[in-house]
Amino acid sequence: MNRNLYLFDFDGTLTKKDTLFDFLKFSFPKTYFINYLMFIPFFVAAKLKLLEASWVKEKFISKFLKGKSYVEIKHLAQNYFEQNHKTLIYSKADEYIKSLSNYNDKFIVSASIDFWLQPFADYYEMGLICTKAKFDENGFFTGKFSTTNCNYEEKKKRIEQEIDLSLYDEIIAFGDTKGDEAMFSLANKFNFRYFN
Repeated sequence: MNRNLYLFDFDGTLTKKDTLFDFLKFSFPKTYFINYLMFIPFFVAAKLKLLEASWVKEKFISKFLKGKSYVEIKHLAQNYFEQNHKTLIYSKADEYIKSLSNYNDKFIVSASIDFWLQPFADYYEMGLICTKAKFDENGFFTGKFSTTNCNYEEKKKRIEQEIDLSLYDEIIAFGDTKGDEAMFSLANKFNFRYFN
């Protein structure tokens, strides 16, 4: 029996929308739009490659969550998952993941942050490779990431660091943007925008 490894990008591949903005908008409805408007020049500069996109992302998330405890953020993330996962995940993706035998291994590989991805990974019994938030010794979010933004070449690098690829007969990857191309290079089969 073949043992396969399934690698899934998250935003836009499994989900109908970008969860970074959706999670913050859901969790902070009163302050989201003011903060978003303040950051538009930064988003534009990142798009034009005048600023590092990961730096802008870090600052934007920090605006809402810096100084909050791990417990508080975990509660926000769990609440977001419970209220949204049924409408957020493509039904085709939901069925596909649930149909995979436990003999195979499956991972979410995403540039999104671990705290709001973890409830999805737990629900689908998947491993998680992603950008990680940095908490201080007292368990408060520093506003920084503890890893490099998990996109493009970093996706490939992290997969190779965290998974022994020699254990698998076949590697099947799913993605929806150029940020997934390096991950696709590891796969025997790759699927572009397969679920939408």
